[in-house]
Amino acid sequence: QVQLVESGGGLVQPGGSLRLSCAASGRTFNGAATGWFRQAPGKEREFVARMNWHGVNTWYADSVKGRFTISRDNAKNTVYLQMNTLKPEDTAVYYCAADYPPYAILSSYYSPQGYDYWGQGTQVIVSS
Repeated sequence: QVQLVESGGGLVQPGGSLRLSCAASGRTFNGAATGWFRQAPGKEREFVARMNWHGVNTWYADSVKGRFTISRDNAKNTVYLQMNTLKPEDTAVYYCAADYPPYAILSSYYSPQGYDYWGQGTQVIVSS
């Protein structure tokens, strides 16, 4: 079993930055693809970013491309989401997720169904 715990959320002004962290316990991130999703009130959970198991390939939602960066520190067993130039529409609960072998197919990278384990979420509010 894998437990994922997110941290780093909070209130930030438009144009500001935050770095979210996701720590794993019970199993390492080695060999896992990792992703970030977000869910705003009244909306479905939506894909934000994904990094494949080797850490070379990444995918981003068009809405965050160029502003957000997913990364991973295997030594710390932690995944990060660096968020820059934040906008009010980035306000949501952010969730990290892990996809262990057998990996999801490409079309599932962008869907919650493509991931095996989830964290409890961390709130991000972008407001002046």
